[in-house]
Amino acid sequence: MKIAITATAQSLDAQVDSRFGRCPYYLIVETEDLSFTALANPGVSQGSGAGIQAAQFLADKGVQHILTGNCGPKAHQTLAAAGISVSVGCSGTVREAVEQFKTGKLPAASGPSVGGRFGAGSGGGRGRRAGRQ
Repeated sequence: MKIAITATAQSLDAQVDSRFGRCPYYLIVETEDLSFTALANPGVSQGSGAGIQAAQFLADKGVQHILTGNCGPKAHQTLAAAGISVSVGCSGTVREAVEQFKTGKLPAASGPSVGGRFGAGSGGGRGRRAGRQ
């Protein structure tokens, strides 16, 4: 399965970035053999709509699932429309997150984990776990 993980650097040993739309890199990993491609996030400094752009960017790459720390409402809606599921609350290294996903410890979120504009530096969005109000 082809999954994407938000990352702080271009390595399986990089930390998972907590921001879906504003992470520096996406590692697209094939779960069968851990082969990967590191891609710079083209929307990392975008003024608005970073999550939507990121969702479209990863959909174009054929990603089937996302592992990240948090995902906002517009990004989650765009991912769902593209048939891409997302697991939130991921942390540790990319390698650790992939292993947790493979063993079923990172289920798909039923909704966004934060409000809009989380991670944009504006203080927008309140951290909340998917499924809790």
